Amino acid sequence: MTTATDTAISTWNIDTAHSNAQFKVKHMMISNVKGEFTSVKGSLQLNEADITKSSVEATIDATTINTREPQRDTHLKSPDFFDVEKFPELTFKSTGIAKSGEAELAVEGDLTIHGVTRKVTFEVEGPSVATKDPWGNLRIGLEATTKINRKDFGLVWNGVLETGGILVGEEVTITLDVEFVKQA
Repeated sequence: MTTATDTAISTWNIDTAHSNAQFKVKHMMISNVKGEFTSVKGSLQLNEADITKSSVEATIDATTINTREPQRDTHLKSPDFFDVEKFPELTFKSTGIAKSGEAELAVEGDLTIHGVTRKVTFEVEGPSVATKDPWGNLRIGLEATTKINRKDFGLVWNGVLETGGILVGEEVTITLDVEFVKQA
């Protein structure tokens, strides 16, 4: 016998082909460098009766970093930054979800980068209304954004400019564009 509670929870898996994680950080205090990680995996346990009782987990493959500059990408993968040999993944696991507007959520959770875990809150637009794809699968999408201080995660490398500024900003904006497919 199925109860209303059993049917209110559904599993949605991240569609890796239609999802990515972007970041933006100041370069030389004058412009932004943007990049992305092209491998995002995870799932959403969606409580369809009360979205605040849902949960989400995501894993990003740090080796997929792409800033459109191969030398910079190699440096970002090195021990100066992500140290992908020791820490090949970035992870997020939600610990709480609250409504923060008509179609917006605040998703709090544990973000782990470079082996360091900190609480962060993602501001989320969505999820969208479920839409059926040409193959009969239900899909939803969302965009989640947060800002972190990279030094809080042990990413401390920097260079000092002769003008007194720094080469790489400390504040990093992270944006996830995620498409989920409902598990049958």
